[in-house]
Amino acid sequence: MKYRDRIAAYQRLREQPLWKLLAADRAPVLVGLLQGLLMENDRRLGAAVLHERLQNQLDALNAEQLEMELPRTAQAYVAYWLAQGWLERRLPEGASEEEYELSRQALQAIRFIAGIGQSAAVATESRLSLVMQQVAQLAQQTEVNPEARLAVLQAERARIDAEIAEVSSGKVAALDGKRALERTRDLIRLADELAEDFRRVRDDFEQLNRRFRESIIDAEGARGDVLDKLFNGIDLIGESEAGRTFQAFWDLLNDPLRSGQLDEALEQVLSRNYTRKLGRGERNFLRNFTATLLDRGGQVHDVMQNFARSLRGFVQSRGFLEQRRLNQLLKQAQSQALGLRDGLRPTAATGYVLPLSASRLRSIGQWKLHDPSTHQVDSTIWWSDGAEISLDSVGDLVAQSEIDIRSLKDDLYFLLGQSPRLSLGQVLEQRPARQGLGSVIGYLSIATRYGVVAAEQHETVQWTGGDGQVRRARVPQVWFVKEKRDELV
Repeated sequence: MKYRDRIAAYQRLREQPLWKLLAADRAPVLVGLLQGLLMENDRRLGAAVLHERLQNQLDALNAEQLEMELPRTAQAYVAYWLAQGWLERRLPEGASEEEYELSRQALQAIRFIAGIGQSAAVATESRLSLVMQQVAQLAQQTEVNPEARLAVLQAERARIDAEIAEVSSGKVAALDGKRALERTRDLIRLADELAEDFRRVRDDFEQLNRRFRESIIDAEGARGDVLDKLFNGIDLIGESEAGRTFQAFWDLLNDPLRSGQLDEALEQVLSRNYTRKLGRGERNFLRNFTATLLDRGGQVHDVMQNFARSLRGFVQSRGFLEQRRLNQLLKQAQSQALGLRDGLRPTAATGYVLPLSASRLRSIGQWKLHDPSTHQVDSTIWWSDGAEISLDSVGDLVAQSEIDIRSLKDDLYFLLGQSPRLSLGQVLEQRPARQGLGSVIGYLSIATRYGVVAAEQHETVQWTGGDGQVRRARVPQVWFVKEKRDELV
């Protein structure tokens, strides 16, 4: 490749999210936050949980008053990371909110940064042994000469027989703890990368989904032709590189013998003493490795099912015709624009006036501030002798209320037994108004039937209500006389 082509290729890579993350001004902060939030423990988080956790970390970092300044809110940072291609956002079926996860390129960038700080010793004996084993296995499995293949198998049998003889005699050669720990951590990194391959397969399926939709829209043909192409395209998924890779993964996971051997081997490894030097996260990864593969494989299965279901609905609902028509209109507009490009300048007047939206701007100095003193309410309390109550309204009030007339008559009967004549004020002085104004109205109602009313005279009476407040009222002068005492019974 020529230097110019190589530089141009790197320039295109420079615009990718992976390189942007590594070259960001605050790359250490970004990588640390993204790795802690969406890589170490949880790979997917709901929007509310992600915002809350990120805001807590931002507050803690700002409180330490480090040289770094993080002035934005958690929601603003998440939106920025999403626009940069470092996060991916999805709305799972049946979920109440969106979920976020790291993009594939962000994962690669974080792995690259994390791998720089690790010891180079892990890339020597452990990986060299793995490479030698894979090369030998590849050479054996691709050998087509029966004699050569037989010689290799006999040599392998002789080696196994010799090892069986040594073990039978009590000689067991095992890896020392340091080398075993080195190989275990190397296997953890390899297994983690293997689990992330499902992300690549899922992304490849989604890109295939988009390309296939574009081909349906661009293709000219009837609905039957589109359906044929649809089902043929779905069959081609399994023949694609992503489909074959995923199928290989899935066949291995669903093989009871091999998956059982894997689980048993992992349990044996975790029971060794040297694994106590592994971190808690490393041990949990080994313990849940098979479950992790099944979970991520299930996600790929969901993508494939949604892919087929959405495409089928896209075709059967004739939605592709609307998209095709829109695509044709856009192409037609572009073609007309290209035809007018040479004869019409971009700055030439078109004769069309497009009213733009605008807002009225005024200086804050033109505002008139509110003065509370100009809207004060007169809170002066004036003393009143009492409201006048007419006898015409007493009957209506009694009819609409539930005044205890029986008790009022009993009180009058008792008081008239001690005095020949009593006014309403005198009655209220000796007997409390249990129902407040209702009792006063009740006494006036009784007076109109069993008392003497002086219509031209008035009396001011007072009583204590149920809230303990003294109230007054100006009422017509009435007298309760002893001569009508017996009528109250």
